Amino acid sequence: MSIVVTGATGHLGRHVVEQLLEKVPADRITAVVRDEAKAADLAARGVKLAVADYNVPETFDGLFAAGDKVLLISGNEFDKGRVGQHTVVIEAAKAAGVALLAYTSAPGTLTAALADDHRATEEVLLASGLPYSLLRNGWYHENYTENLAPVLEHDAVVAAAGEGRVSSAARADYAAAAVAVLTGEGHENTTYELGGDEAWSFAEYAAELSRQTGREIVYNAVPVETLTGILTGAGVPAPVAGILAGVDASIEKGELVVSSGDLSRLIGRPTTPLAEAVTAGLKG
Repeated sequence: MSIVVTGATGHLGRHVVEQLLEKVPADRITAVVRDEAKAADLAARGVKLAVADYNVPETFDGLFAAGDKVLLISGNEFDKGRVGQHTVVIEAAKAAGVALLAYTSAPGTLTAALADDHRATEEVLLASGLPYSLLRNGWYHENYTENLAPVLEHDAVVAAAGEGRVSSAARADYAAAAVAVLTGEGHENTTYELGGDEAWSFAEYAAELSRQTGREIVYNAVPVETLTGILTGAGVPAPVAGILAGVDASIEKGELVVSSGDLSRLIGRPTTPLAEAVTAGLKG
């Protein structure tokens, strides 16, 4: 029986595999990848590789075995029908009789368009009858701290979130929660609302950037339409820009504040503070 991780060479998937290697033998881990070359380092450490593509359903035939625990990391191809892609994995997992399928979803409070594919995937998973765990991941620190160049260029954080707050956490935190579910017991048919311990506002984020850089970085709150224009002007495809700006509108309404405490409970420690991610982002 394997622990199978889809999207294993993505940002979150790599964190999950790395943390699994600290807890279980490498030969019990199967990394599902599209490009075997990108996972050569994992294979060298003894991780099994399976080459499959959400867009080619037959590549999942026979990939899972009875008793496997599977982490379905949601796809990021917004234009290719993510629900259909995820359904391919769920159907293959059901046919194999896996012991658990965990899915990285979005907070139950999120009404932005970004959440639509997640809610629809959850419905497919629940209808399948598979033992499931819904990992409703909140926003990631890295969504903001991985690309600080525009912020530092203009000494401004620009968002359409008003005074809304975000319970973000580090990718490594969400990965640790997935690992806890995949390696632990009693997680069948569970839903976890996952987010950071401390919610923050964009004004506070700008203040933290100012503190760490020694510069005056301000928060410019703009309308959703303005942000959409800024994003498309920066080369973001219009549909994706609309989705991202829509998330800001949800933040203003408080939909990305997650107060369940599920994440720190699952990982057995406090979540990573935003300040740490800012420090790492500035070094990067």
